[in-house]
Amino acid sequence: MVRQERAIRTRRAILNAAASVFDERGYEAATIGEVLTRAGVTKGALYFHFPSKQALAEGVLAEQFSGFVLAPRASKLQELVDMGLALAYRMRRNPVVSASARLSLGQEMGVIFGTWTITTWLEATEKVLREAREQGELLPHVDPAESAWVFSAAWTGVQVYSHTLAGREDLERRVSALFEHLLPSIAVPAVLGKLVTDPARAAEVAAEGERLAAEAGELGDLDEVAAPA
Repeated sequence: MVRQERAIRTRRAILNAAASVFDERGYEAATIGEVLTRAGVTKGALYFHFPSKQALAEGVLAEQFSGFVLAPRASKLQELVDMGLALAYRMRRNPVVSASARLSLGQEMGVIFGTWTITTWLEATEKVLREAREQGELLPHVDPAESAWVFSAAWTGVQVYSHTLAGREDLERRVSALFEHLLPSIAVPAVLGKLVTDPARAAEVAAEGERLAAEAGELGDLDEVAAPA
């Protein structure tokens, strides 16, 4: 048990170090040597968990889905808002989430790692929107698949602009503004008036999600949870 816990801690240290390097340098410029230095582990320990730089980057990408659980909301559109706000909050504070965004974007990254990260978010967004439609929260003309594409692409654009222009310091506020602009085009008025898009909600949802993840981790190690297929 002690050995297993040590291996989990080592893997976590490697992933955090790799995430910071990938986020700062990009995939091509990142080196195993710098990851080793930041993680404070031996080359043998790193290669035991990750046999190559690509495997290491894929580990970072998979890890972005760990450590956070969003509880279902009575309003599925509020759930959509909370997903976006919490992701913005975590992206600013979690190197794995931040690095995953950089590793997911760009045509060359798609060639190396595939597009499963993007399609996973699209599918999750579409699922929530379909549930919102079933609950009567969407205007009659709304197509959940098309709206999921627009919301996901717009969120990515906001993240890129915020990163480039403000180092993501205003990301929660910009994501809040995004929802305020887009939600009136899909939500029925009775639901729209009850949605909370305040940037301050981001921290609350993120804290709740991390607490729920920690509680779930008592039943199994969340560090070993793979990304959704």
